[in-house]
Amino acid sequence: MPPSPPAAPALDPRQRDVLYAIGCGLTDAEIAASLAIPERAVAGHLGRILATLRLRDRAAAIVHAFDCGLVQPGHGPRRKAADAPSRTTVRGVADRAPGAGVRISLLGPPRAWQAGRPVPLGPVRQQAVLAALALRPGRAVGTPELLDRIWGTEPPIGNVVPVYIYRLRKILCTGHGAGADPVIEREQAGYRLNRSAVEVDVAHAEELAAAATRAERAGDLAEAVRACSRALDLFYGEPLAGLPERFAELERLRLTEHRITLAQRKAGWQLRLGRTAEATAELSALAAAHPLDEQVVALLMRALHQGGRPAEALAVFDRTHRRLREELGVAPGELLRRTRRAMLSGAPRT
Repeated sequence: MPPSPPAAPALDPRQRDVLYAIGCGLTDAEIAASLAIPERAVAGHLGRILATLRLRDRAAAIVHAFDCGLVQPGHGPRRKAADAPSRTTVRGVADRAPGAGVRISLLGPPRAWQAGRPVPLGPVRQQAVLAALALRPGRAVGTPELLDRIWGTEPPIGNVVPVYIYRLRKILCTGHGAGADPVIEREQAGYRLNRSAVEVDVAHAEELAAAATRAERAGDLAEAVRACSRALDLFYGEPLAGLPERFAELERLRLTEHRITLAQRKAGWQLRLGRTAEATAELSALAAAHPLDEQVVALLMRALHQGGRPAEALAVFDRTHRRLREELGVAPGELLRRTRRAMLSGAPRT
């Protein structure tokens, strides 16, 4: 492993001021104006900073400013650069309400809000870093694991993960000063999303699904339907849409299956409550989106049969049989065949 870079105290006072301003995200022009020095002098100071600290580039300098404690994203700056005006505070922190929470949505294209206002999440792989942490609540994720999940077999050169973490900390903060909560915490094992400071829609959907199960066990099917409806309302498109690599694709499949399962459970409870028309309408839409899902099709057949539409139920079977043969080269499974036999035998509509 390469040696650890020297700490910021190895710099002279002016270089520390420049490093601080770089860590706060200021451009060369902004640094020159805040320190009252020529812009070309900023470039000279940066070059000497990189040489002294053995850093590769400006992004590495930003990370170093955070790691050595000169700047602490999410908590506001620890000190002001000499002669620097107040605008050198970390961008986006000063104008945010202290203690304001952060919401992250992954049940569609990744999105985030701070104090109710949407915030940009940056490049797609930066979004993927946030998603990888958000999908592992309460657990630290190390840099090697993040590299593997987000870049696969072609990891980047350099310390890109700490840079993305630094940027995300700046973007997603819960206030400033001593009372602020860090959104992303650093531990020995890696990085961890602070569950007390962040709400993630995936976790909320899982909580609602668990509430629906408890309601069913208590015999309150109407409450179970309501909880399922609230969970389904959190989905607003293809989960993790646009994120690359196998990790995102596997999570996308898992969350899509979760959505289908929720819709099936809700429809099953609606049928038990006699709300046949509601179940049929929702299952018809679900079957249109997933025409080869035999569990969905079987449930739609049951709903149509229970609603006094047996001919339509058998037509659904015939259509699915044809598509399975033409698109997958297989026959209907036992569940669909059993559902069809029950209808042909005149089984009760329950």
